[in-house]
Amino acid sequence: MPVLALDTSAAVAVALTDDAGALLAERSDRQQRHHAELLTPMIAAVLADAGVDRRELTSVVVGTGPAPFTGLRVGLVTARTLALALGIPAHGVPSLDAVALRASRTLPPGTDVLVATDARRREVYWSLYRVVGAGRIEVLVAPEVAAAADVASDERTAGALVVGRGALLYADAFAAGTESPLLDPDPAELARLALERVAEGRVLGTEPLYLRRPDAVPQAARKRVLG
Repeated sequence: MPVLALDTSAAVAVALTDDAGALLAERSDRQQRHHAELLTPMIAAVLADAGVDRRELTSVVVGTGPAPFTGLRVGLVTARTLALALGIPAHGVPSLDAVALRASRTLPPGTDVLVATDARRREVYWSLYRVVGAGRIEVLVAPEVAAAADVASDERTAGALVVGRGALLYADAFAAGTESPLLDPDPAELARLALERVAEGRVLGTEPLYLRRPDAVPQAARKRVLG
């Protein structure tokens, strides 16, 4: 009973797991601004790698961000369209949760983990977690966007271990407690979170977490001047 998971909040990444969360196949590509061209062929390649027909899929899991508008939209639309075509559910999981879950596998219970990813403009998308156990996390602060320096000085994040690409890009702000090797969301971890949360009876919507307005907005219509 394979589960397809994808995330376009940072890299374009696709994973296929079984219904227990075991990884069957995965692919990723860090090219920027090519999400639409890369994602569909990558899904086909992952299915081929695992020898799985798309009609065997039981659900599609997608990272809901936060992330910039264009890249995130590609993943969400693809996941919803594929799920609709196959008549299977689409489940959304915040992308930052996947980074925290991966970190939890190597950290002792009780560790606070700050996940920070690049939001541009010297800002980060961030969320705060506590490690409950290996592969188990508690969300302490839901995703927000702020200047890296403000997040680092926020009393809520004091003493937290910092992971994610934001920790690497803004090392001057996150001067201590960083763990940069854990950079981007892993879609296999998204799948495992979705399987766990669905089993708990939670509804996992696929609404995007943009957290701020897109940079490009339509121009206001010009008033017609009658002479």
